[in-house]
Order: sequence, then C-alpha cells, then structure tokens
Amino acid sequence: MVDVIPAPVRTAAPGDGWFELGPGTGLAAGAGTERTERWLRATLTAATGLPLAPGDPGRGDVVRLSLDPAVTRDLGAEGYRLDVTPDGAHLAGGGPAGLFWGAQTLRQLLGPDAFRRAPLPGRRWRLPTVRVRDAPRFRWRGLMLDVARHFMPKEGVLRYLDLMAAHKLNVFHFHLTDDQGWRVEIRRYPKLTEIGSWRSRTKFGHRASSLWEEKPHGGHYTQDDIREIVAYAAERHITVVPEIDVPGHSQAAIAAYPELGNTDVVDTTALAVWDDWGISPHVLAPTDDTLRFYEGVFEEVLEMFPADAADFSAFVHVGGDECRKDQWRRSPAAQARIRELGLAGEDELQAWFVGHFDRWLSARGRRLIGWDEILEGGLAAGAAVSSWRGYRGGITAARAGHDVVMCPEQQVYLDHRQDAGADEPVPIGYVRTLEDVYRFEPVPPELTADQARHVLGTQANVWTEVLEESARVDYQTFPRLAALAEVAWSALPAPGERDFADFERRMAVHYRRLDALGVAYRPPTGPRPWQRRPGVPGRPIDGPPPNR
Repeated sequence: MVDVIPAPVRTAAPGDGWFELGPGTGLAAGAGTERTERWLRATLTAATGLPLAPGDPGRGDVVRLSLDPAVTRDLGAEGYRLDVTPDGAHLAGGGPAGLFWGAQTLRQLLGPDAFRRAPLPGRRWRLPTVRVRDAPRFRWRGLMLDVARHFMPKEGVLRYLDLMAAHKLNVFHFHLTDDQGWRVEIRRYPKLTEIGSWRSRTKFGHRASSLWEEKPHGGHYTQDDIREIVAYAAERHITVVPEIDVPGHSQAAIAAYPELGNTDVVDTTALAVWDDWGISPHVLAPTDDTLRFYEGVFEEVLEMFPADAADFSAFVHVGGDECRKDQWRRSPAAQARIRELGLAGEDELQAWFVGHFDRWLSARGRRLIGWDEILEGGLAAGAAVSSWRGYRGGITAARAGHDVVMCPEQQVYLDHRQDAGADEPVPIGYVRTLEDVYRFEPVPPELTADQARHVLGTQANVWTEVLEESARVDYQTFPRLAALAEVAWSALPAPGERDFADFERRMAVHYRRLDALGVAYRPPTGPRPWQRRPGVPGRPIDGPPPNR
C-alpha cells in the first residue's frame, strides 16, 4: 500500500518489487528541474548519507527528474507522474511546482527515516515499485500563522515552511500585525517595531483568565529576515501572503504613533501595546494622514513581498475584521468624514477605508484580500475574501463574482480544541477532531458550478493567543493540518463518504514522519503530561458547531 499523505489521485503497484538506493545511485536532473534537484539532493543526502551524485538518465540505478508537457496537459502545472521500477525512478512534473510536490511523495515512500537530518545506522533505502499520477484539487492550499499575539522567531517560521512543503501546502498567510504586536520592520516608521513590537506582560490563557506572565514579550522580523523567509518559501514553491491589519486590530500601531488613532475622543498618547486578548476598541482614524501613513507601510511591504504572475504573491491581506466602530460614532472627525463622503454610516466608512487600499494596491498590480467583514458596507471591487465567520461570507462573495478562500472558524481554526477531555490544554471553542477536519468541505453546496470556480481553495488558521511557544503551536496544528492538507489536495468524495479509517491507517505511518521531524503533535490517545496546562482557563463551547 502507498501510505502517502495527502492521498494521490491514482496509484498502481505493478508488482511487489523495490528499487534499492545505494552509494552508486545517481540523481539525473533535466532542464528546469534545478530547484527540486537542489532540495532533493540536500534533503535525502542528509537523511540517508548517500551522495546521489549527478547521474546518467540513460542508465539504471538512477532517480531521474524531468519536466514533461504531457504531464502538464493531463494533470496541470502542479501535477506530477512518478514511476518506480526495480531499475530506477522517474519523476516528471507538469511544471517546477508539480515536480517539487512529486519529490515530497518520493520522500514519503522512502520511509519515515527519510525525514531525519542525519543517517541512522543499518538502514536500507528503497522505493516500492509504483506508478503515481497526481495533481491538486485546489490552487490555494494554505496555513495562516499568527505571529502577532505570540512572536515566533525566524527559525521557527522557516521550520513551518518545511512542514507545509512536506504536506504539499503552497500558501503561507503571514499574520504580522495586531493589537498585541507589530512584527515587521518598516524603515520610515521605526517606532512600529521599537515600541509596537513589545508589550509589558501577557495574559496566560483565555481573556477571562486571571493569570499573567509578568515579563515583556515581543520581537520582530527585519526586512532582510522577511526577504529570507520569502526566498526560502519560494524555493519550496510556497507563496507568502502578508497581512497588515486595517482599520481595526491596530492598537500596537497607535501605541507607536498616537496620531493614527481617534485623538478627538481618546488620549491615544496614553496607549500601550495591548497585553490582553479579545477585540480592542482602538481603531485607526479615517483621516488622509492615516491613509498616507499606511501607504508608506504598504510601499515597503510590496518591496519585501514581490509579486510573481505565476502564483498568489500579488495578494496583500489587509485584515478588515472585527473593527469596532464605537470611537467613530463618537468622533466628530469621523462623522465629518462620513458626511463629506456621502456615506450611510460607519459600515460604509470601513468599506471606504478598505476600498482606498483596494484601488491603491490595484494601481500597483496587486490584489487586496481581507476577512469577510470587508463585505459590510459594500465589497471593494477587486477584493477577494477570506471567509472565516462560517460559509456565508464566502457564499455571498462568490455569488457576487469575487474570489474566496474558505477558512470557516468552526471547521478549520486549529487553535480550537481537539477533544472534550478535561486534560485538553487551554480549551477554546467547539471540539474539532482530526476526523472533523478530514470531513470539512471547502465548497458550499449552495454555489453553482460557475460560482464555485471562485473558491480558490482553503486554509487552516492558527491563532496564538493561548499558544505561548512553538510546542503549543505544534500541538494544536498537528495532526489536523495533515487532514486539511488532504482536503485541499486530494480528490475526496463527499464528506460523509470519505474513508477516514484509511486516513487513520496512513496516519499511523505519518506520525513516525512527524516524530522524525520533531513535531510535538497531539497523540491520538490524548495529550502527554507535559502538553497539558492544568489550571489555565480556556473558553470551551459545548455541542456541535454551526455548519453555515
């Protein structure tokens, strides 16, 4: 059996034989395969100790890499074909990305020890004889990681890019700013990181908790860190989509530059970076000066995150969610701006704010994407939507002809609890088990075929309010991200017809891969003693989650 995750479209085993790799096995790379060749040689040489020297594609005992227009025609640019015989292996991609995804399958077929960084003694390295034909269901297969609430150092981000690549995920949604921290260097506004990247203390647990970690928390990525992350991702055919929140979730920015806030109703000079969770009431003032400030921010962001027509890198996420409008209602300046623009109220004021950056980004060849609140007051003309408050926002957007990424909170927010057990650490929200995620369907049945084409794909979201360290991020993310990866990649039947028992069987092997990678996942039997957080309150919700 081929215990690959995510499951390939088609596999066939022509026999029970093996292709055994040894010191003389070569790696023959055709034109256009250089990126996968570099990755595959570096990764497998480290794990196996085999040199995998450049080989002759015309002889046996070789792993051959090529790009093949026939694969492109049959399976698309992200598709691949893998043929293993006792004499060798041939991996052909429809394009460079397809070849790379095929290399992930080849690595899995070598066994869990192929995921280690150094060879173990006495291991044999062999591939089963197999024919694989594979291609993804969705173009957008993503993971959103929140580094604003709890900062993840650069090395941790690079590690997550490797974990994404191992699961054939190709979009990294990088949540860089929020009320609790600003994580990206903007050179013309240095106080965004000098002040905005640090908070004095941190709530431990859900916002109702009385526990605090009484020490500063923070950190940020320099512009060169960001360039390194983007380049590292690109080597793995992963697109990084940055998120800079406007006009809500902006207290850290206002703490750094008080003039950005609604100074006519709040003493913004007294604000600090927020040390609590929830939704801050402090939002950006709808002034021309604020627009010019954020245009300056986005100018530097666009330089750090260059666009490529071949992927989703033209997208810039502007948040747009959970913008409390109480200060705008009380602000004479905000009310004057509403009258000046002829708007119906505060919802339309937010739509005007988002629409400004939609036009600004469009003029520079970029596309705006935001959380589904950007639908309120009128959706910006060229905007795409991340549908998080259930399916409804995505349905509305797709029916209106806007592209959608489906990431409904009650289905694929991986910071939500995985079990109802009392030992589950800091339990948040409804229970979302591995099977629940596996049965998630990104395309709502209410959409017609034409409307469904606007569903670019899906992503899992990992918010880090209660995830104070990388081991906690691992615990909440895995193994459920493996299930989401299969939902995003594989041609699965309807949710009720999916073979979860087979997925569990393949996961038994995949856990060993995660072990080799050092992932602190949640075991199927429940949390290990050191993964628990006794006495740290969460916010569990009982009953089945809404599915709408």
